Amino acid sequence: MHTPTVLTIAGFDPYGGAGIQIDTKTIHTLGGYALSAVTAITAQNSQGVSAVETVSAQMLHLQLTTLLDDIQVDAVKIGMLANVEIIEVVADIIKRYRLKNVVLDTVLVSSSGKRLLAEDAVDTMVMKLFPLCRLITPNLYETNTLLHTDFQGRAKEVPRMAEGLFAMGARNILLKGGHTVEEDAVDILIELSNMTRFSTPRVETAHTHGTGCLLSSAIATFLAKGETLSTSVKQAKNFLYEKLQDSSTLKLAYTHIEQKRKEPIF
Repeated sequence: MHTPTVLTIAGFDPYGGAGIQIDTKTIHTLGGYALSAVTAITAQNSQGVSAVETVSAQMLHLQLTTLLDDIQVDAVKIGMLANVEIIEVVADIIKRYRLKNVVLDTVLVSSSGKRLLAEDAVDTMVMKLFPLCRLITPNLYETNTLLHTDFQGRAKEVPRMAEGLFAMGARNILLKGGHTVEEDAVDILIELSNMTRFSTPRVETAHTHGTGCLLSSAIATFLAKGETLSTSVKQAKNFLYEKLQDSSTLKLAYTHIEQKRKEPIF
């Protein structure tokens, strides 16, 4: 018996609402213990990402080997990967340590438009990481970018999206519904022999910073606790919905109150 341990490999958010910060908050809230390895340092706030500085592949490798030579992990959440060299380190580490329950949040671009994965690294992520991950969690934009398509997120399009992602080596897919045209926020888990819809009402709130990070790290935490993939997605989706509903209780003091912004969830 031990505390479920989740390793998050992601970027650093000084604003505290995304990346390893929200991953750590989520994992601990759900009863796990978070280990983290930083892939990049960002400069960002409620207005978006203004700068990104990637750590060296050697430093990431040292972070990971130092942790994994000492501690066993039950699940892994992967977020921002930045470039080809970082991806290659992560893929090698997954294979070397035979890491299980790997959840890949296919982060490509920030909501403010800043690239978080180099364009020449997308194919490397697909080729080297998709087959190693138990689950990938693309949103609609990421799905369209990966498949070079223009889907709107309608239910009838799901089989074609899934077919394309399976052809790229994905083992299981969670198509996130936050950016689709559907009335509710519908996430669809597609396994090779099964498809499950998870629906919640949309929550009108400015507190949407880090939703994908929270969801993927929550799924990884439930997997670390021994839940099935379907149950992990269901419980993580419900956790995100509850946090979005309660997010307005977080009230930060901003310099310019009239500006539109994306705020942290908790």
